[in-house]
Amino acid sequence: MAKRTKYVKPEQREILTAEVLASKQISPNFVRVTIGGAGLAGFTPMGFDQWFRLFMPGRNGLRLPSAANNLWYAQYLMMGKEQRPVVRNYTVRAWRPAGAGEFGESGELDIDFAMHGTETPACGWAAGVTPGGQVGLLDEGIMYQAPQDSSYSLLVGDESALAAIAGVLRSAPRDLRGAAYIEIVHPDDAQDLGEPEGVQVNWLVRTNPTAAIGSLAQEAVRGAELPAQGVYGFVAGEQKLTSGVRRHLVEERAIPKADVTFTGYWRVGKAAG
Repeated sequence: MAKRTKYVKPEQREILTAEVLASKQISPNFVRVTIGGAGLAGFTPMGFDQWFRLFMPGRNGLRLPSAANNLWYAQYLMMGKEQRPVVRNYTVRAWRPAGAGEFGESGELDIDFAMHGTETPACGWAAGVTPGGQVGLLDEGIMYQAPQDSSYSLLVGDESALAAIAGVLRSAPRDLRGAAYIEIVHPDDAQDLGEPEGVQVNWLVRTNPTAAIGSLAQEAVRGAELPAQGVYGFVAGEQKLTSGVRRHLVEERAIPKADVTFTGYWRVGKAAG
């Protein structure tokens, strides 16, 4: 059996330009920014947890690398701090093709920002951006890759992984069986995910301000009833959350390492955004 790669990359990659079409607060801790315009014509939706690098204006406006391969980062560093864009990784929350949009005829992409205060560059940008602003986008593909022999998907994350889990549930076969455990800050941050009937979504509200981020999710997974075999795990969010859940699944649940996809989006002490 061929070993799965960590990412499923898009067939073609280029740095696209897009225009901000709208921005709104959708819940106490989430801001949704919609981008579109002719520059998004080259975007190919892949579904699931499709993620991308978002280039936002830096100190002197928006300047983009020209390379779409791994050389983009070297070009970014060569720009100097005064010229560099702000770059962060985000997940497609929703995609509407040309002709099916809410704000015009172009394709539209929704990005949900989990707000960790407006002092961080990306959250500050999302909080203050207005229609007409320009951004760049470099598609990076998907990570969710359930093996063909799996029969149950376990999805775990904090608020930073909500969009990824939502994308997986939206794209998954309607007969998927599984469970999702999503840790959020406020009960009103819960969203309609359109999950298959056989997937139980569990919202874990972090009401204790002194509790470690991810502790609720880790505790819930430890107490969860999982099938003895056929489980595929997808874990994303704060670094200690993802490594802790992965360790539990592999060492205590005997799930093969290859059947657990995990990625640390951020870590405590280095705020997301």
